[in-house]
Amino acid sequence: MSALDPTALDRTGDWSRFRFGVLGLGIAGFACADALSQVGAQVAAADRGDSDGLRDKATLLEMLDVDVRLGADAALPDDLDVLVVSPGLRPSHPVITAAIARGITVWGEVELAWRLRDPERAAPWLVVTGTNGKTTTTLMLEAMLRADGRHALAAGNIGHSLVQTVMDPEGPEVIAVEIGAPQMPFVSSMSPLASVCLNIAEDHVDHFGSFDEYVRVKSRAYERTQLAAVYNAQDTRTERMVEDADVIEGCRAIGFTLGTPSVSMLGVVEDVLVDRAFIGNRASHAQELATFDDIHPFAPHNVANALAAAALARAYGVAPVAVRDGLRAFEPAGHRIAEAGEVGGVRFVDDSKATNTHAAATSIASYEHVVWIAGGQAKGQSFDDLVARMHPRMRGVVLLGEDRHLIRDALTRLAPHVPVADVADTTPDALDEVVRRALGFAQPGDVVLLAPGCASWDMFRNYGHRGDRFVEAVRRIGG
Repeated sequence: MSALDPTALDRTGDWSRFRFGVLGLGIAGFACADALSQVGAQVAAADRGDSDGLRDKATLLEMLDVDVRLGADAALPDDLDVLVVSPGLRPSHPVITAAIARGITVWGEVELAWRLRDPERAAPWLVVTGTNGKTTTTLMLEAMLRADGRHALAAGNIGHSLVQTVMDPEGPEVIAVEIGAPQMPFVSSMSPLASVCLNIAEDHVDHFGSFDEYVRVKSRAYERTQLAAVYNAQDTRTERMVEDADVIEGCRAIGFTLGTPSVSMLGVVEDVLVDRAFIGNRASHAQELATFDDIHPFAPHNVANALAAAALARAYGVAPVAVRDGLRAFEPAGHRIAEAGEVGGVRFVDDSKATNTHAAATSIASYEHVVWIAGGQAKGQSFDDLVARMHPRMRGVVLLGEDRHLIRDALTRLAPHVPVADVADTTPDALDEVVRRALGFAQPGDVVLLAPGCASWDMFRNYGHRGDRFVEAVRRIGG
């Protein structure tokens, strides 16, 4: 490592003096290596894979003088100033811990993107994190901003690379930033205009080593927030995060609730979403923003998502009518409580994005009677709390995937009266049998709900592939 200190680097700095290593060449890693080469840094990139797609990326980067290393033995040089890591790598990964031990600065894509903003036209960041609801909230926020006439873009953990977004000379005037926990361990200078942590529940325990560490990393979203640190008044852990955060002086704590809001909160009065935070007479009045009819698909957790998005939008200065118009224009992302069809009076719902127990429980709570389809890779979670709280709604359960025995054990101990079908097939074709078994448990008016509470990688490419195969199976069985 050189004697140079990169911690003060921003877009105006001399990047050519520093040697960067990029570990992992997925979407984020490739964007980081590309951007670093554009600002003149010395860049080496490594990925243990060696697919055709990676070789194509390597060819492009080598044209930009990036030193690319692929294959099982690929390693970065030792003389790095900064290591930029993929969010897929655990903070305890040996390469990361070795770099830290040698005094090498470690960043992720979020930190690099913040430092690469053009100071002449740096778009404010409105940051969304939380265990569940991030993508829906971020897309609702983007729709509200656009309804207000703003050139806005949703980026981050949502498909648009943050680094590419800030490097675009024609980029947006404001960015709705979705950040997942794996992107946050090495954030040290980000200063969002407004931020929210929607909720906190057990997730990514295998990635971080403990739930406490997961919560600690999530809380970084509030650090250095400028105007509004938005918390969930019905999740006390998010409120404590705001209380403990080192925010910019003058930053306000803004709550959201599914109940009647107090001053400096957004909430619900009957079926109306209201604002008592961003109006002058908030001590005695509330500003109507939208109604339940403006939210689709309607579910209590989507009302909470809409309130959180509205809080960030209002912090930015969006007009009340744009909140309503944005919700009406909002298009939900796929595999989130999406209708998958109906067979014999039984509805099938695809919530494949429910990849943890909190999301699955929230989804189940939206319906009176469900046949729950669950299983996959549990990521170190316990299913006891979900089963204990939600079993009265379960008409039956169909299990699949690598860790299905964990769910079956919880059901056996805590809800032995709930009938369970265990599908042993570990190929994507298993969903045909899963749907048939679920239909056998269901009664007319019930919902067969794919809300697995687990990751999908044991059987599918991703949660989208899982959801697509579920919908296809429903259509085949329904004729």
